Amino acid sequence: MSGIPHDHYEPKTGAEKWLHSRLPIVGLIYDTIMIPTPKNLNWWWIWGIVLAFCLALQIVTGIVLVMHYTPHVDLAFASVEHIMRDVNGGHMLRYLHMNGASLFFVAVYIHIFRGLYYGSYKAPREVTWIVGMLIYLMMMGTAFMGYVLPWGQMSFWGATVITGLFGAIPFIGEAIQTWLLGGPAVDNATLNRFFSLHYLLPFVIAALVIVHIWAFHTTGNNNPTGVDVRKGSKAEAEKDTLPFWPYFVIKDFLGLAVVLVIFWAIVGFMPNYLGHPDNYIEANPLVTPAHIVPEWYFLPFYAILRAFTSEVWVVQFASFVTGGIVDAKFFGVIAMFGAILAMALAPWLDTSNVRSGRYRPMFKWWFALLVVDFFALMWLGAMPAEEPYASFSLIASAYWFGYFFVILPLLGVIEKPLAQPATIEDDFDAHYGKKSSAEATPAE
Repeated sequence: MSGIPHDHYEPKTGAEKWLHSRLPIVGLIYDTIMIPTPKNLNWWWIWGIVLAFCLALQIVTGIVLVMHYTPHVDLAFASVEHIMRDVNGGHMLRYLHMNGASLFFVAVYIHIFRGLYYGSYKAPREVTWIVGMLIYLMMMGTAFMGYVLPWGQMSFWGATVITGLFGAIPFIGEAIQTWLLGGPAVDNATLNRFFSLHYLLPFVIAALVIVHIWAFHTTGNNNPTGVDVRKGSKAEAEKDTLPFWPYFVIKDFLGLAVVLVIFWAIVGFMPNYLGHPDNYIEANPLVTPAHIVPEWYFLPFYAILRAFTSEVWVVQFASFVTGGIVDAKFFGVIAMFGAILAMALAPWLDTSNVRSGRYRPMFKWWFALLVVDFFALMWLGAMPAEEPYASFSLIASAYWFGYFFVILPLLGVIEKPLAQPATIEDDFDAHYGKKSSAEATPAE
């Protein structure tokens, strides 16, 4: 952690010194797990280890599953059934992989919203935040391509709808769509492309995770107060921090254990709860499902995509200004990716000098409404594209953009924040530390 004094690894035995002088891997691991960590971190900080577990689970189960999967339109669905019925433990591997993706997104959404509330995106952690957003985008791409692989009805038609979005890009859209599909329509070439990328991207995510960890180890971890660790001397830093091992490792593993109890209960007793029934029917290009919906973790942005129809005035205005280049379909694509871009731009849109939402009374209410808005968009994304859901989707989408581009910048100007503790130690003592002398010795 840059600027915070702490003990570094010192090899003791001859073998340790020999290895350290040639490949300081032990020192790197030591400095990582012994890094000074703000001692007031609460339970919202356990989701990092849940995310690490999910990534490892998805890679390991995915590697085993591809040993039995056949990426061909005539054989893919049957190969998944083969995994479920004939491969030893195959059904459990698939259920772990399938529900592991959902746990991955539950953890990443909590992780993102925790960062938004406590201001983890603020200086000097902007790069850490941007890398995190890149990981999120890679996760979305990987999950979408993975959803296509079982080659069920929802897989096929989901791929048809989502890849069709690229065709909405003016001038170059059709060429991009054809390149992505490997032909004029979703077919065998598409399945092979998606299979290859679905296998590759998790390793790209793993590399980005290493960069993400490296970034926040360089700048230091944020904490619920948003107050920085004192850097004057080692003694002062030690008052604000504790070594990551064993204190936070044990805490993180306890949190992970609780999460895994719930996860295993879902995998064991209701593994198909989050799956769509139509995806257990083999893909048929001649039969369109009555209602095409993506996986639950895409629903908020799917709702934003569908919200901007040709009847919406802002779409009509954009079409008029661009001479019809920006139609409703292209505007929806811009809005969907713009909703993710809005989160990525939070470090520059938030004008407040106070990092943590704990000390921002007005911000708390607007942020709580953002969380409600996110769940509302998730629900609306699963509803048919008709009234009143269409109007509700437009209102919810407007608030999402309004929060990041209007409310967040304005709050930094008009909001009067509460007093912050001078140090992390003060905050820790206020919640968990020594009692005052008056409390320790009641008056007689």
